[in-house]
Amino acid sequence: MPNQRLRDALLRNGLNFDHVAKAAGVDPKTVERWTTQDRTPYPRHRHILASMLRETETYLWPNAVAASAKKEINDSEVVQVYAHRHSIPQDVWTHLLDQAKLNISILIYAGMFLLDNPGLLKTLRRKADEGVKIRLLLGDPASREVARRGEEEGIGKGTLAAKIRNALTFFKPLADGSTAEIRCHKTTLYNSIYRFDDEMLVNTHVHGFVAAHAPVLHLRRLSGGDLFETYAESFQGVWDDAKPPKW
Repeated sequence: MPNQRLRDALLRNGLNFDHVAKAAGVDPKTVERWTTQDRTPYPRHRHILASMLRETETYLWPNAVAASAKKEINDSEVVQVYAHRHSIPQDVWTHLLDQAKLNISILIYAGMFLLDNPGLLKTLRRKADEGVKIRLLLGDPASREVARRGEEEGIGKGTLAAKIRNALTFFKPLADGSTAEIRCHKTTLYNSIYRFDDEMLVNTHVHGFVAAHAPVLHLRRLSGGDLFETYAESFQGVWDDAKPPKW
């Protein structure tokens, strides 16, 4: 049975068996067997491939890492736990945004606190011009999920929808003037996700509390780990179902 994840990752990165074989120090036929017969490489080879493809070992070979080792890796993916989003130092946000070179992905309903940064649009546009893949997912202001969240947070049925419309107005020049992509989703938002390359802030949502008062996990992606990858796949699932906003 072929390893579809490995094959797709090779295609996305424009790599063939010869490229991988040279980097890993093996025969191209060996790489072919890893791909077409789902053979599991030795750990040192898995690490080389994961680094080349910018994927985790867990994603490429879900059963390759022992449970005991996986637990240790998952624990190490947690950089910091914040009791409240508002307690994250501003320089953490600034550092994560500035160092991103490949991927900035944000999943929110409104994220009005982001608008407090007067240089955010300029920075995101510059990042997009430099080739950073920027994807912003905001809530659909007309969805019942947004209305329900506003009621659950105690801010009123239409308040959150109004905040989202304000945020969309703020971000519209970014969508008009760069390669950044913006979509609206109708999901029940269990976590807000702020990804900057291989680091991520996950703002959990707690019934009855606004997002600023809920806990946040600061994660750093490690090869062989599950935690970061779980939230990355969740973002992708929401992105795939989302639609362009109705400006």
